[in-house]
Amino acid sequence: MLAGRQRAAYLSGGRRGRALVLKSASEPMFNVPRVVAATVAVLASIHAIREFILPESADLAVLAWFAFIPARYDPTPLVEAYPGGMAADVWTFVTYALLHGSWLHLGLNAIWLLAFGTPVARRFGAVRFLSFFAMAAAAGAIAHLVTHTGERAPMVGASAAISGFMAAAIRFVFQPGGPLDLWRARDGLPHLVPAAPLPAALRDPRILAFLAVWFGLNLLFGIGSLPIFDGGQPVAWQAHVGGFLAGLLAFAAFDPIGPAPTRGSEAQSEPSAPATTPGQN
Repeated sequence: MLAGRQRAAYLSGGRRGRALVLKSASEPMFNVPRVVAATVAVLASIHAIREFILPESADLAVLAWFAFIPARYDPTPLVEAYPGGMAADVWTFVTYALLHGSWLHLGLNAIWLLAFGTPVARRFGAVRFLSFFAMAAAAGAIAHLVTHTGERAPMVGASAAISGFMAAAIRFVFQPGGPLDLWRARDGLPHLVPAAPLPAALRDPRILAFLAVWFGLNLLFGIGSLPIFDGGQPVAWQAHVGGFLAGLLAFAAFDPIGPAPTRGSEAQSEPSAPATTPGQN
């Protein structure tokens, strides 16, 4: 996800009985959920239409209607009106994620969407997956708006939504029996293991290492030390952070499986008496 100042801005228990599964001969090499493949296809089709069919004037109109432009929300009377009115003020919080600034931008986002969107889609299903995409994209737009108030440069790209999928994935992929657990049941469903509760997840060294690398890279994007696109368009790293935090915090609201039981709940054999009387805080 990039933001720029040219024609388009880039958005930018034990393990007994389990077998070590490195690869199953019955699994296809490419096993991408349909909703993920369809999302990538839609993103590519939109960019192809903009790149090869629409004239430049029409493409500029597409950006004005569907990209996220912080200046839309500037109450100053002197600010020019943008097309779409109040409806566009709402839909552009999501529609900007369907647009990209270049084929390289689209390709990188597609790779990360396939990598992190796939386990989340298998767990969530299509409807929850698409709803989560929209939620994380909107959170990224809010973060960008707060940090770029009044800016006229449009922001485009699915990176905030993909950052949300990254955050969602780390809540369960490292769990025992999960997709990144080397020792897991051969006939199990790794994407359906109970997720780690957020406090427990934030104590997992593997998740902490992922967070350190992820936030470190985005810090480098923010200070300009790690450019990934030509042309001088800055990466909208604040939108990445907004989407990631939203995905991390809102995961439980979308998760159909539920969290893994804590050690205390497993050991507890009978309910304890309440510490306070009803109605007290």
